[in-house]
Amino acid sequence: MILFLAGTSDARELALTIKAAGYPLLATVVTENAARELKEHGLDVHTGRLDEEEFGTFIEKHKITAVVDASHPFAEEASKNAMAGAKSKGVLYIRYERDTQSYHDNNLLLADTYEEAADQAARIGGVVMLTTGSKTLQTFTEKLLDLPDTTLIARMLPRKDNMEKCEELGLKQKNIVAIQGPFSKDFNKALFQQFNVTVMVTKESGKQGAVDEKVEAALEMGIQVVMIKRPKITYENRYSNFEEIVNHISREWRGVLA
Repeated sequence: MILFLAGTSDARELALTIKAAGYPLLATVVTENAARELKEHGLDVHTGRLDEEEFGTFIEKHKITAVVDASHPFAEEASKNAMAGAKSKGVLYIRYERDTQSYHDNNLLLADTYEEAADQAARIGGVVMLTTGSKTLQTFTEKLLDLPDTTLIARMLPRKDNMEKCEELGLKQKNIVAIQGPFSKDFNKALFQQFNVTVMVTKESGKQGAVDEKVEAALEMGIQVVMIKRPKITYENRYSNFEEIVNHISREWRGVLA
């Protein structure tokens, strides 16, 4: 049985590719909404976060023989726990990592941390659209919400907990864009124009994460982009291609995973 960490828009396709190749698979996700989407496509799903010890217990309980980590590039803790859990139980770990995209534009600034990104956005000011989700929202509200001549717009998934967090942090309802992507470049441009955005903050999620459309739309409009770089993690068996992952599983499955 393969334990599959699903956390990106393309993870479902990879999971179905592995299953279609004939390998039994159990996916794990964080939210009920993500679980429903995978179940609708015939995948077995476990819902809930797992720490390092829980990964090890889970691997034993479900007789897991390989872990395929397709979690989000910024789900740093999940990847570290999965790697440690797999290592402790002596099972194969494979990482699916989206390709990165290089940009060469004076209007694009890179940041190593969310705090650095918030500081850069604060220095520029104007209308700042945040597209980095709710998890680190407080980092930006603390630095930007009370700045003069600065408006913070938060674009995030339309979930109840997200809206409650926005309210708790003092973000006005009119400055919340609750919507689920991915979106085209034209849609992003229309949204930026609607709010007169001057700064767009995003994460280096990868080509398949609809980052290209956001960044290209902003740069073409002369909007300053602040991009948070991926966490630096040393992965084992890292691939950006579905076929290579299936091939690796196939090689190991003969004997080792039987």
